[in-house]
Amino acid sequence: MSDASTACVDLLERLIAFDTTSDRSNLALIHFVRDLLAEQGIEATLVPSACGEKANLYATIGPGDRPGVMLSGHTDTVPVTGQAWSSDPYRLTAKGQRLYGRGTADMKGFLAAVLAAVPAMARAELVAPIHLAFSHDEEVGCLGVRSLLEAMRRFRVRPAACVVGEPTSMRLATAHKGKLAGRIEVTGRACHSGMAPEGINAIQAAAPLIQWFADTAAAKAETGPFDTRFAIPYTTLQLGTVDGGTALNIVPARCRLDFEVRNVPDEAPQTLLAPLMAQIDRLDAELKARHPEAGVSLSWLGDYPGLAMAEEGELVELILSLLAAPGRERIGFGTEAGLFQRELGIPTLVCGPGSMAQGHQPDEYVTREQLGRCEAFLARLTEALADPEAVARLDRACTEVSSV
Repeated sequence: MSDASTACVDLLERLIAFDTTSDRSNLALIHFVRDLLAEQGIEATLVPSACGEKANLYATIGPGDRPGVMLSGHTDTVPVTGQAWSSDPYRLTAKGQRLYGRGTADMKGFLAAVLAAVPAMARAELVAPIHLAFSHDEEVGCLGVRSLLEAMRRFRVRPAACVVGEPTSMRLATAHKGKLAGRIEVTGRACHSGMAPEGINAIQAAAPLIQWFADTAAAKAETGPFDTRFAIPYTTLQLGTVDGGTALNIVPARCRLDFEVRNVPDEAPQTLLAPLMAQIDRLDAELKARHPEAGVSLSWLGDYPGLAMAEEGELVELILSLLAAPGRERIGFGTEAGLFQRELGIPTLVCGPGSMAQGHQPDEYVTREQLGRCEAFLARLTEALADPEAVARLDRACTEVSSV
């Protein structure tokens, strides 16, 4: 297997230089990609965010009247704040096989491989098209892609299948867990700690809710439901942050709990949380009975569905043949794949270069070998979509999936 091409590494260097941390604009990168595609005669559609400071990009290479295959990836990255990097995270640093920089694995390596393949895609006499979908704000709850999904609902022709290029070490992933994140805010009544009984301690009021998460997480580990194809085969719950109080001699008036649920595909998080919501309602009534301004509220911070594709079938076999690698797996991190599957009915798989073991870490890297494997996969995909027999097989495979 060949290592990454010079074009791919050069493009990765350009992409890494754009600081697209989720709290910043991605427009410079998106415009760079748009202009790169225009050089090959490919028109891109930009779907801007509500604030106008970010955008998704969608482009079609080949005939626009057939479904084809969509290659999808996000352009945003997580912050480097507080991380001890040994090199500039926004400047690609090569050390042998490893290419270091923020986003190399998650997931600008995939974007670079796709863009390096674009000239060959544009030259190919494609029978079915290749679509490119590059999103923003994936790292903060798969938020940005939702406006792209709305735009795609209006498309006359949608992709028949999708590959999301999150880092799986170029192994095919057929499923991942879903996620639901929420915030509980407990409001009490402040007073001097020497007169504590006259106040309402919001932290102490929140304690039974904190215990509920610990108890429920333990119960999930014991009773499931279980999906043994995941490394952690059950739904997990956790409190990520607890914030309350201002000083030791003041009864705390507020306590905030941020939590998340990462559910196996067969378990609905809202159903799991129903007892918590009932407990919140009871506690809210109890606190309001003590003081009208006290209480408890629950709000949602974000969610995305899990991905659940059948591990057998012609579509999986077709993609595996293009990967030239055996095996399927289920991944423990979330992606936009479940949204494409749930919202648009597009059969979606996850496969990309690099490992999430390096993602979000200081000195994040992807190897040249992984990028080379991705480029080889994209070359075989391009060749397949120029072959009428392979396209017919793809059409059958996607029809099989949609009829399940």
